[in-house]
Amino acid sequence: MQTARIIVTSTDYKKLTDFCSEIIDVAQKSGVKHSGIIPLKTKKLVVPTRRGTSGGGTETYQKWQLRIHKRIIDVKADDKILRRVVKVDVPSDVSMSIELKE
Repeated sequence: MQTARIIVTSTDYKKLTDFCSEIIDVAQKSGVKHSGIIPLKTKKLVVPTRRGTSGGGTETYQKWQLRIHKRIIDVKADDKILRRVVKVDVPSDVSMSIELKE
């Protein structure tokens, strides 16, 4: 059997955890071994912008932040189970990639 590494990324934490739990449910129902949801570090993209548009006065800044959450799921699977995983509906904010390892 091959090991499929499923990498899931999103900016919305709740959608990410719901989607990962659906993948784990598919793996448990099919009876294959899997290593659970492994969280990776959250990337924080910070963009400082200047509040004053005219350029006069004191320099005050606002900081906008985008957080990117990433999870890894390893599944020992064959073709049937990978097809079931791919058929799970992926929300619009979530991206999924699958890497196969021997």
